[in-house]
Amino acid sequence: MDLLLPLKIAARALRVNLMRSFLTMLGIMIGIGAVIVMVAVGTGATKQISDQIATMGSNLLLILPGSTTSGGVHAGMGSQPTLTIDDVKAIRTECPSVLRVAPELRGSAQLVAGNMNWSTELTGTTPDFLQIREWKLASGREMTSVDVDTGQKVCILGQTVATNLFGDEDPTGKQVRIKGVPFLVIGLLESKGRSAQGSDQDDVVFLPFSTAQRKILGNSFPGTVGPTLVQAVSQAQISQAETEIIALLDQRHRMSATKERDYTVRNLSELLAVSQQSAKTMSVLLGAVASISLLVGGIGIMNIMLVSVTERTREIGIRMAIGAKERDILLQFLAEAVLLTMLGGAIGIVLGVAGAFLISHFLGWATLISSQSIVLAVVFSSAIGIFFGFYPARKAAALNPIDALRYE
Repeated sequence: MDLLLPLKIAARALRVNLMRSFLTMLGIMIGIGAVIVMVAVGTGATKQISDQIATMGSNLLLILPGSTTSGGVHAGMGSQPTLTIDDVKAIRTECPSVLRVAPELRGSAQLVAGNMNWSTELTGTTPDFLQIREWKLASGREMTSVDVDTGQKVCILGQTVATNLFGDEDPTGKQVRIKGVPFLVIGLLESKGRSAQGSDQDDVVFLPFSTAQRKILGNSFPGTVGPTLVQAVSQAQISQAETEIIALLDQRHRMSATKERDYTVRNLSELLAVSQQSAKTMSVLLGAVASISLLVGGIGIMNIMLVSVTERTREIGIRMAIGAKERDILLQFLAEAVLLTMLGGAIGIVLGVAGAFLISHFLGWATLISSQSIVLAVVFSSAIGIFFGFYPARKAAALNPIDALRYE
C-alpha cells in the first residue's frame, strides 16, 4: 500500500472544509506557540541567572561582621565592626582550603574629571578582590600589594564611571578628584553588566583598602573591615573552607556555646544555585501551564474528527463496498488527525518564535529559543494527533459496511 495515499486523501478532505480545518488547528497552534514562548522565557531567565552567577566569581564565601546583641537588642549583620584586618590575614595564612581573601570598605562619593562629575560607589579593597570576582581589565594594570601597603592614591574605574567622566576616551593615566583628593586612574575594568538584583556592577570605583580607609571613606574603628569575600581552592572544598573559617574566627573572637557569633559566613554558591534552580522550576511550571492548551486543542481535534466520521458515514460505506479494508479507513482518518496537528504545530512554531522575539524586543525580557523545544513541539503535535485521532479513526474503521451505506 502507498503510505502517501492516506495523506493525499486526508489533504483533499481537509481542503473541502478549510474554515473548519483552520478552527480545528487553532487550539494546537495556540498551544504549541504558548509552550515555545513560555519555555523560551524560562530558559532565558535561567541563562540570565547563570550569566550573573558567572560575573560573581566561583567558589565564594562571604563573611559579614556584626549581628551582635546588646541589652536584648539584636543588631543587624554589618552593624558592628567585629571583623579586623588581622582576622583577614589569619584566614589567608591559617585556612588551607582558602585561596584568596578580600576585605571591603564601601561608601559613595562624587568624582570630578575636568568639567565632568559623577556620583558613584567606592570600594576600598585589596588586589585579591578582582581575581576573586574574575574581573578582567580592559586597559591599564591591577592594584598591587604595594599600593595597599603604602596607601597610594590610585584607582580603577568601572565602565559606567569611565563613560560618564571621559566618554569614549581611555581613562588610564588620567586624574580624577575624589572628595577633592587627586587620584591616578591605573586601570579600566571590563563590563560586567547588571547583577542578579538589577544594579549596575560597572558603576563602581576600586581603591586600595588603606587609602579608602585613611583618606576618603574614613573608619571610626581603625583596623576593622567590612564584608569580606573569600574564595575557596575549589568547588569541592567550599564546605571545608567554611568550617575552617568558622573554627578560626570562633577561636580569635573567643566564641563559646552560649555566646552568639558576632559574624556570619554565607556560602554564595549555594544561594546563587538556589536562585538558578528556582528559575528552572519556574520554566517547567510555565511550560506545564502552556501545555494545558495542547490538551484542549487535542480534545477539539477529537470532537471534530468524530463529527467528520458521522458526516461521512455513507462515504465510508462506499469505500468499504469497493474493497477498502478496516486498516485503510483507520489510516485515512488517522492521517487527517495527524495532518491537522502537524500543520497546526508548524504554524504554532512560527507564532512561538515570533512571540518570543516580540517579548524580548518590546518588554526587554531575556528569551532563549532552543532547538530542543522546537523538536519537542513537533513530537508533541504528532503524538496529540495520533492519540486524539485514534478513537474517531477506530470508530470509522469499525462501521458495518451495510449500515454505513444505508445511513441517511
